[in-house]
Amino acid sequence: MTTAEPASLETLCVLYQSDDYIVVDKHWDIRIDSKMWFCHQLDFSTSGALCVALNKAAAGRAYRCFKDRTVTKAYLALVRGWVEEETQTLDFSIGKNSSEGKTHMMCIEGTEGCENPKPCQTELTVLEYGLYDRDPVTKVLLKPLTGRTHQLRVHCSAIGHPIVGDFTYSSGVDDAPYRMMLHAHLLHIPLEPQPLLVSAGDPFVPTEDPKWLPQRSLRPLTATVEALLEHEVEKGRKIREEERERARKKEERRKGSREQSTQEESEEQRRECQEWLSEWAGD
Repeated sequence: MTTAEPASLETLCVLYQSDDYIVVDKHWDIRIDSKMWFCHQLDFSTSGALCVALNKAAAGRAYRCFKDRTVTKAYLALVRGWVEEETQTLDFSIGKNSSEGKTHMMCIEGTEGCENPKPCQTELTVLEYGLYDRDPVTKVLLKPLTGRTHQLRVHCSAIGHPIVGDFTYSSGVDDAPYRMMLHAHLLHIPLEPQPLLVSAGDPFVPTEDPKWLPQRSLRPLTATVEALLEHEVEKGRKIREEERERARKKEERRKGSREQSTQEESEEQRRECQEWLSEWAGD
């Protein structure tokens, strides 16, 4: 099945399966509704790795990882124009758009109708420059540091480089491509004892979509993702060390407090004993 073809549940590609989880490579035009426990969400028009827990306990373990922000997700996207700054952190608070006709959208803080904006960060890394259907575009790797609704789409639009095919956040202009060019490429959930690590491939290559014509490559995808994972593993190791150190200091304080209490108790007992002896000797 080529990228541009429609999909069905029967053609879903399973990337990973265990007794607790299943990860599928969600097609760009399929909505998956079920009574299973979704560990996270993908927009209807976003493709890529989607993880579902197969029991309540597994869902709880995955939820804690997402809640603690220890999960690593990386998305591939084609964005309009050539992004000049090769690596950057997009830092725009995002809120619900309350403007008439736009209540299905999110918006950045400071724009009209933006309600209850919350801090939101995305790391952007440029992979390639090229053309899509003869228009200049940039292939980027996006790593969300937070998990707000439509975060990647809103952030790319906010810097003037909306995602190719994103009709909603291009003010209805970008309606020619057959899909929105956003793909959940990597998912890493640090579960114990075995982490879940899945890659959903790269649909944005000329063999999958001939309209995409790369012209200049800055960094290979595989090496970029490996470096990202190494960084996350090292960060996780440091966090665990810090947690162990905090636990050790807490135990030392607790032990010291107990010893001090015991020492104070012993001093009180000696004082009472001396008083008793003095009274006894006086008799």
